[in-house]
Order: sequence, then C-alpha cells, then structure tokens
Amino acid sequence: MPELPEVETVKEVLKGQILGHRIDDVKIYHKKMIKTGEAKEFSRLLIGQKVADIKRRGKYLIFELEDYYLLSHLRMEGKFFYGEGTDVKDKHVHAEFLLSDGQRLKYEDVRKFGTFHLYEKSVDLESTPSFQVLGVEPFDEAFTATYVQGLLENRKIPIKPMLLTQKIVTGLGNIYVDEVLFASKIHPLKKSGDLTRDDLENVVNYTREILSRAIKYKGTTIRTFASTHGSDGGFQNFLQVHTKKDQPCPHCQTVIQKIKVGGRGTYFCVTCQPTPS
Repeated sequence: MPELPEVETVKEVLKGQILGHRIDDVKIYHKKMIKTGEAKEFSRLLIGQKVADIKRRGKYLIFELEDYYLLSHLRMEGKFFYGEGTDVKDKHVHAEFLLSDGQRLKYEDVRKFGTFHLYEKSVDLESTPSFQVLGVEPFDEAFTATYVQGLLENRKIPIKPMLLTQKIVTGLGNIYVDEVLFASKIHPLKKSGDLTRDDLENVVNYTREILSRAIKYKGTTIRTFASTHGSDGGFQNFLQVHTKKDQPCPHCQTVIQKIKVGGRGTYFCVTCQPTPS
C-alpha cells in the first residue's frame, strides 16, 4: 500500500490543489528520504519551481516542474496533505513544501520508507534506476497476453511474486494481485511458466478491469490509506478474497484461506483456484 489506484487517486487530488503554484520553501526533516544528492541541494533546486503537471508511472508520482521532475514513491504508508498547516511539526511529517498560495504540502510517513528523487528535465526518466526496472503500464496497449507470455516462459517462480516484481506490469501490489488471481481462477503458487494462454488473457483483462474499478472508488482503504484531502478509498467494500480469511467464497461458498507466498499474506479459494499439480 498504496498501489496503482491509490497513487492515481492522490495524483488527481493533488492536481486540483497545487497545479500552477510555485514552491517558495522546502523543509526536509528526514534526509534519508532524498535519494538523489544532498537534502540541502535538493531543497535549493526546488525553490522557485512551478508545478506544471502531476503524472504517475507505476506507483510513482511524478511532479513535473519547470526545470525538474520530482519523483515520489509513497512505499507503505506515505501520504500528502495540503492545507494551511502550523509551525508545530507532527513527528510523522518528514517534508514540507511551502507554496506560493500560502498553503503547505506536507509529506507524512509513519514508517519512513517513502523516497524522493529529483532529475533535470533533460533526463529520460525511463532510463533512470527508478523506472528502467518497470514493466508496462496496465492500460498500455503493449500489455497483452503475448507480451506476458514472453516474460514468463519457462519461469518456475510462482505467479504471485512474479506479478509483484513490477517487471511484468506496474502498479500491482498485494491486494490487487490476490484479486486478479482469484478472478482469473489461478492459484497463487502456480508456476509462472505453466500459465495457459487463457490464464494469460485472464490476467491481462482482469488486471485492467479490477484496477479500473478500484480507481473509480478512489482506491482501497484497509489500514491507513487516505487521499490528500483525508478521504478513505471505497474499493475495500468490493474485495472478493483479500482480507477475507475464513469467510465464504462469493462464488462457491468454500472458506477463503490465507497462506504466505513470497513472504506476503495471500488470500485465495481452494475450489475456484485449484492447487497446481
């Protein structure tokens, strides 16, 4: 958390709040979040820059400034909050951007896992360490069964951790991989190279369908996700298996099970997603 729908939601909210505003000052309270250069230089370069656009690549937010791209990855618990603010700093606020409209954009992160990268706009972002490991976007025309088959062929790694790597398709995390595999009737431990053509078509189609619905409902709130105006997502009300341990499967009434796959809590139905031979 957050995954693609949550980051997309944050992006859209921020676009309505900070586009066109200049950054008048920057305060960094946790310097380890800055992954390109020193925090002092990072702050200096941002001052005076206008926010021209905000985009998303996978789970990254891209703040397009006049001369730079500012990348932000929220990791597990990162959040942005826009408002007046005070000079009394909350212990979980690790960065503040003072804007030309007199408001502040605060970055809060309980676990301090979030990151910031700053690149000149002459840089091809796809060539940066952050992006060059990413697969295609789920709504890109290049995301096809043939494309996925080429990456998974002869791979013995279970399909769930493969989808979590971001190297096949970007934006999927633990929640949505569980939901995609359930909808596709694929056991999370099935070897990636053993997926049939129908399996691959289902993964592609249900990834798009489920992520589209999750975006519509502003993401999933299970623990702490909230968009920048403090509102929770609503897609948790439509989850089929994730977090549903010991509850009946919505399709066949078999009790949903939970196991560990690649160290991640994984929910599935043993009837709808039969154990691979």
